[in-house]
Amino acid sequence: MHRLNNSYFNNFHNILFALLIGLVCSSTLQASYLLLPMDVKQANHLKAYGITYWVISQNVDAYWLLNYRGGSFALPNVSLIEKECLTRGVSYEVISDAEFNRIRAEIGNPEINQDVIKLEKAPKIAVYTPEVNEKGERIQPWDDAVTLALTYAEIPFEKIYDKEIVGGMLVKYDWLHLHHEDFTGQFGKFYANYSSMAWYHENQERQERLAKELGFNKVSQLKLAVVKKIKDYVSGGGFMFTMCSATDSYDIALAAEGIDICDKVFDGDGMDYNCDNKLNFNNTIAFRNFTLIKDPITYEFSSIDHNIGRKVPAEQDYFSLFDFSAKWDPVPTMLTQNHTRTVKGFMGQTTAFKKEFVKSDVLILGDNKAADEVRYIHGTLGYGTWTFYAGHDPEDYQHHVGDPPTDLSLHPNSPGYRLILNNVLFPAAKKKERKT
Repeated sequence: MHRLNNSYFNNFHNILFALLIGLVCSSTLQASYLLLPMDVKQANHLKAYGITYWVISQNVDAYWLLNYRGGSFALPNVSLIEKECLTRGVSYEVISDAEFNRIRAEIGNPEINQDVIKLEKAPKIAVYTPEVNEKGERIQPWDDAVTLALTYAEIPFEKIYDKEIVGGMLVKYDWLHLHHEDFTGQFGKFYANYSSMAWYHENQERQERLAKELGFNKVSQLKLAVVKKIKDYVSGGGFMFTMCSATDSYDIALAAEGIDICDKVFDGDGMDYNCDNKLNFNNTIAFRNFTLIKDPITYEFSSIDHNIGRKVPAEQDYFSLFDFSAKWDPVPTMLTQNHTRTVKGFMGQTTAFKKEFVKSDVLILGDNKAADEVRYIHGTLGYGTWTFYAGHDPEDYQHHVGDPPTDLSLHPNSPGYRLILNNVLFPAAKKKERKT
C-alpha cells in the first residue's frame, strides 16, 4: 500500500491543528467568516474543495451552503485559512458574523430550496489502483480523473489494490474510488487492439500471478471476491464512487457469480455461451436485464453502455443535472452542487448508461433525455452509498490509451470535475443533518 505524500499535511499538520483550534475555540466569539463562493465568481472551484477538506481535517467547523451561490462554503475567518486561500488561488469574501447569520436565516426559509450542512469529519480516502510495476513504472497507459482531481485539489489519499481488499483493509477507509477497471477478468477487453503490446501482456501476467498468490485459479474469481468485499464494505457504511468501466463491469461481475463469461483468450478455457440466461440481477446494485457482449474482440462488456451506435455529436454532447430538495434530500443535493446545471459530456470505455437497464430504485442525478441515456446515478446499500459516474475524463472528450494526463490547472472551474469532488466531500456532512 502506498500513501500519497502531501508535504503540507506531513510537515505542518500538528502546528496548524493547534493554531486553528486555539483561534477558533477560544473564549472570544468568531467575529467573521470566509465565504468561498462557488458560483461564476470563484477563480478555482476545484481547489476550493481542497481548502474545505483541509479545514475540516483540522477539526475546525465548516459549512456547505447548498444551492447558495453554486454551493458555497463558509469557513472561520482565520488568518492561516485566508493565507491558504491566497496561496492556492481560491476566491473568498470576508463576511461578518451578523451577515453569516442573515444568510443562514435566509437559507432556512422553507420556501427557498437551500440548506446549511455542517461538515464535521474529513473522510479517509482510498483509490483502487495497481499504481506501479516491479520496476517502479506506471502500469496502465491511462490516467484516473479522480486521482488527478484529488492531487490537484491537494486532498490526501492512499492507493490500495486487490491484496489489501481481499486482506480486509477496506475498513480503514471511509471512501473508495474505482475507475477504469475490469472486474470481469477480461483485462479490459483490450485484446483486439492491444494484445500485441508489452503493457497488455505484463498486466495479464501480473494479474494472473496475483490471483494465484491470493488463492484463486482465475483472475475473474479474484475480481469477484474483490467486488463482493467492496459490496460488504458499502453495506457496512462505506462510500463508493466509480467511473468509466468500473461502473458496469462491477455489476456484471456480481451478476455473473458462478458463471464463466470469459473467452479462451482471457482465461485459457471456453466461456458459457448460455451465460445471459444465468445472470442473477438480484446480486447487482445498479443495473438489471442487460445482456453480455461475448465477442472477445469487441471493446465492450454488455448492453448497459450506450456507446456502440451512439449518435450524439460532440458539440451537442451535454447532460443535465437534476434538482433536488436541499432540506429534504441533502445527499443528492450535495452530489449535484455546481455553478451550472448543464455539464459537458465525455466518453470512456463506459460512456453512458442505457436508461432501460437502470434499476427502478436507483436515483438518477444527471441524464441526457434526448439520447435516452443516464450519466450520473446514486443509490444506497445497507448503511452506505454508491455513486456511478459514466465516462473517463470530464475535460478530455475522447481519452485514448497513451494520451497524456489532463492538466487541471487549465480547467480550475470544470463542472464535470466538480461532481467528482462533491462525492469526495459529502461523507463529511454531519449525520444528524442528513434527512435521507
